[in-house]
Amino acid sequence: MKTKAMKWLTSVPVAVALAVSLAACGTGTAQPSGTPTDALAGSDQQTLDKYTTKDVTALDKIDKSKLGLITDGTLRVGTLSDAPPNIFIDPSGKFTGYDNELLRAIGDKLELKVEFASTKFQALLSQVKNKQFDVGSSSISTTDARRETVAFTNGYDFGYMALVTKEDAKAQAFADLKSGLRVGVVSGSVQEDYVKNTLNLEPVSFPDYNTVFASLKSGQVDAWVSPSQQATGQVKPGDGTKIAEKKLNTQNFTAYAVAKDNPALLEALNSALDAVVADGTWAKQTSQWYTDRKTAAEQTPEGWKPGSKAVKLPAN
Repeated sequence: MKTKAMKWLTSVPVAVALAVSLAACGTGTAQPSGTPTDALAGSDQQTLDKYTTKDVTALDKIDKSKLGLITDGTLRVGTLSDAPPNIFIDPSGKFTGYDNELLRAIGDKLELKVEFASTKFQALLSQVKNKQFDVGSSSISTTDARRETVAFTNGYDFGYMALVTKEDAKAQAFADLKSGLRVGVVSGSVQEDYVKNTLNLEPVSFPDYNTVFASLKSGQVDAWVSPSQQATGQVKPGDGTKIAEKKLNTQNFTAYAVAKDNPALLEALNSALDAVVADGTWAKQTSQWYTDRKTAAEQTPEGWKPGSKAVKLPAN
């Protein structure tokens, strides 16, 4: 297939990448426009079962000539640059992080080259829909509202949120978030929707994680409702902030986004995801990037597991 005319980045200077990516990822990629809905709608166990495939096609049965890629042999991936440990650019200019390294392993199973480009958080799903990217990699929560725009692979991570505050803050738990407190969120995220529709508060919205965290430290906001992974990546000992509480939701899994009219690519990614789960790559990556998930029990809480219903994690 002929390559679309757009600039693809395999490595860029960190300063440039951060400048062009005014966005955040994690469990909050933009919702379709319109009236906000409950951010976690479609996240219960029944929906998880509905959208997780029973099994997958064997890798050797995948026809790579029919994947509908922008460029044959290459996965063009839209991602972000400012949300460690999931998706960020390292000092050498490499796109890395848990989500992106796992996707590289998935690409290896399919013998596909994986190329990343920075994009804005709020635009990613539309860009996948319009095939500016083959895949969206951004720890995306797979809510029903988002399935109106794109299709999703089987899950590779579970979702949970964190409340980040200063050490001496009034709010020490989600239950403490009341009217009058300034609650920071990233614009267009699941966390923004959660604060608006579940807590019935009007949040203070920011374009990216770096900005909202800086605003918390400077006192412009009283609390930050964040994807837990990004909170862990931002909060450092001695910086005057802390993760006050986490809310676990194992049914709100995260996945890679694919255009709805490209079922062949979705099928291939699901097959390769099962393969990296079965051979231990998923567990190794999870342990590497999430230092608080070293054991199998920590990686698969409450019975949650990645991939299809049929795949089995290695015994060790």
